[in-house]
Amino acid sequence: MISISKRIFSRKRVFDIPIISIGNLIVGGSGKTPVTIALAKKYHESAVVLRGYKRQSSGLMVVSERGDIKCDVSVSGDEAMEYALSLPHSSVIVSEDRIKGIEKAKELGAKVIFLDDAFSKFHIKKFDILLKPREKMPSRFCLPSGPYREAPSLYQRANLVLTEDIDFRRVVAYEKINPSQTIFITAISKPKRVEKYLPKELKKIYFPDHHHFSKEEIESILKEHQAQYILTTMKDFVKIREFDFRTKVITLEIEFADEALESVDEYINLLQINKSFAKIA
Repeated sequence: MISISKRIFSRKRVFDIPIISIGNLIVGGSGKTPVTIALAKKYHESAVVLRGYKRQSSGLMVVSERGDIKCDVSVSGDEAMEYALSLPHSSVIVSEDRIKGIEKAKELGAKVIFLDDAFSKFHIKKFDILLKPREKMPSRFCLPSGPYREAPSLYQRANLVLTEDIDFRRVVAYEKINPSQTIFITAISKPKRVEKYLPKELKKIYFPDHHHFSKEEIESILKEHQAQYILTTMKDFVKIREFDFRTKVITLEIEFADEALESVDEYINLLQINKSFAKIA
């Protein structure tokens, strides 16, 4: 109740640029990163601002500027580097202070800014998208007794709710593999969601979300399982790409239903038109 009151009555910082937050109310695995990538690709001169969870740095860092990578994955965090490698025409910024991140994105010339996981940042005026799983949750309780990070009633406070397999769906692909020579290694949230796309006989090794791999660790796994190839996700690949293993990466694209993003387009177009009129005036 206190959280809802703060959302309603708190004074919001207003920026003269479209700001879109992509978030979720449940714990992990909602498709937030691929949806954000798909949206950032759709709009010209975009930037992504995120906290940079589990990075070995602090403060504001420019991870990439229109595809030019400015740091390594230990500084950026795995999600930020995934954005940077997936969005060669966008800029990516990590900052615990999202307002500083927004200001930096504007300084770099962004025309549209996407905030990763910023639904709780109610002090910023923005367009809030919440991603929702199609399946019913086992309970409506919040952590630690339930699956929700915030009360499910807050779906009503979002500008747009996108339900998986109704408003958007994941399209997964990867190169042909030989399961007897390959091992699947990942450190993503809810890795079993990926299993339905993989051969049943493929050996699979799961690590905690955001785990930092070492070269020796991967070498040990390959030797133990007598594997020659690694199959992994893009989020994991950014942490092992410099180790020079024979790696195949699962690609994950998002397909949106017709008209699912109409309100997003309207929001962006309206703000950009109003900004143009303000300049003329």
